[in-house]
Amino acid sequence: MRRTKSTLLVFVVLLLGSWGVASAEPAPDAPPQAPPAVALLTLTTLPNGWQGRVDLRPMLEVYADGRAVKTPDATAERAPGVATERLNGTLALDVLNTSLAEIRALSAVDLGTPTATDQGTQIIDVMPAPPEQDVHVIVYAPELTEGLSAEQQDARKRFADLYRKLLDAFVQDH
Repeated sequence: MRRTKSTLLVFVVLLLGSWGVASAEPAPDAPPQAPPAVALLTLTTLPNGWQGRVDLRPMLEVYADGRAVKTPDATAERAPGVATERLNGTLALDVLNTSLAEIRALSAVDLGTPTATDQGTQIIDVMPAPPEQDVHVIVYAPELTEGLSAEQQDARKRFADLYRKLLDAFVQDH
């Protein structure tokens, strides 16, 4: 009887013990780790004309570690209460670092303001941990060049190229 109880106890311990073994491998379907609360870099496009919508979102949010969230339909017409599509992914750190340098350089040049109004806006915001180092580069009426000098037009092209480069550098998680 004692031998049967001992064997049963060993079996129960082995069975229960196997349930408590932890694995170092993450589950293949585990959700990705959430990014920090505040993005380091955001790209925002405000559409042409007056907008009654209050749910406009950045097209791209990039965090210091390269994680990113892209919202391809950020400026699309949607019914009230319809959420935007949010894609998780990454941006290569070398692209992020060279872009940050270009953003700081663009913040020191004159991007001009065209004579037309109400033609949309594109914004690149850099918001590092010490907020006194924030950089905000804004292009009003990005499609227009009327009334702008050649230098301002060149600066706007640099801005547009950088904006496109950042959007295109996004790699979606699979």
